[in-house]
Amino acid sequence: MLLTYTEENYLKTLLKLTLESKRAEAGTNELATHLMVKPATVSDMLKKLKEKQLVDYEKYGKITLTDEGKKIGIEIIRRHRLWETFLYEKLEFTWDEVHEVAEQLEHIHSAKLVDKLDKFLNYPAFDPHGDPIPNVHGELNIQFKKTLFDVGIGESCKMVSVKDNSSTFLQYVVKLGLGLHQDIHVISKLDYDSSMVIEVDGIQSAVSQKFAENVFVV
Repeated sequence: MLLTYTEENYLKTLLKLTLESKRAEAGTNELATHLMVKPATVSDMLKKLKEKQLVDYEKYGKITLTDEGKKIGIEIIRRHRLWETFLYEKLEFTWDEVHEVAEQLEHIHSAKLVDKLDKFLNYPAFDPHGDPIPNVHGELNIQFKKTLFDVGIGESCKMVSVKDNSSTFLQYVVKLGLGLHQDIHVISKLDYDSSMVIEVDGIQSAVSQKFAENVFVV
């Protein structure tokens, strides 16, 4: 099935929203917020995707991916995360640079190329941001994880992935001395604005609630 880049981006975003929230459905406004477009624009696109039998959707109702829509969404995510891994491991891009480039490369549809890329990278399970990479069968290893904000005072955890893949956020993570699989100790939380004081490698830093909600830990 031939899809436009925009249609593919909608399917990918819908799949990510349902995986992150552990729900089978998403809302129109929720999708519009993530794609940074107007709800009316989302509604128009959903009509097209429904005609192609890729989503189930009624006006003002919840959106669910059909089996075919989910299959395509997983394929796009697989391509995206493999390209991120290739750029990071083989071309020495930094982890805050790979997302934007992979956004373009993910629309290359050659299954042979993707399978060769997967083999060349020795079948990686996770991308540079800690997100799981679907295998050739479309299987996705979903980890149990929570956000840093959910960790209690005095507790320790390990950073395993990030929710926000923007370059500004990832650069800030590095500035704090954080990286994947690094230990974090929660020192305190402020009632006033829910900000936190964390300790990484013996250095304490204050972080906002927004930051803490974008860091996944185990």
